[in-house]
Amino acid sequence: MYPQIPGTESASARGAVAIITNRHGQVLLHLRDDLPEIAWPAHWAVMGGSCEPGESPADTIIRELDDEAGLIPENLTELFEIIDHRGAGQIVTFFAASWDGVESDLLLAEGVKLQFFAPDYLDILTIPPFIRNGIYRHLATMPS
Repeated sequence: MYPQIPGTESASARGAVAIITNRHGQVLLHLRDDLPEIAWPAHWAVMGGSCEPGESPADTIIRELDDEAGLIPENLTELFEIIDHRGAGQIVTFFAASWDGVESDLLLAEGVKLQFFAPDYLDILTIPPFIRNGIYRHLATMPS
């Protein structure tokens, strides 16, 4: 998952997240634990986490998706980077992938819940701003 509480990471810290969509155009979100020691507690986010020393963002996202949910996505593509200014200060590499499984079949190892949401529903969820921006930026490039 994402690192510690805000302000405890250096600005050069790196992370990776994946915007996973299904054939219906829904986005898979992860409800984070409500713990004060993590960044963005009790927020809906995309899955991902911090890069370990010497680990590339691509290797990080593959490891994190497997660790957090036993998920192996299809068509993993690197998108862009966004800095999480209001959270941990990480430079976060966003990836996109597709997966057409059922959320309840995933082995949730961290957090509270995994759920697909239609893009129209995202506005009412509590999502970290940098994650929301990344999702909307990616969805704007997808064919309708």
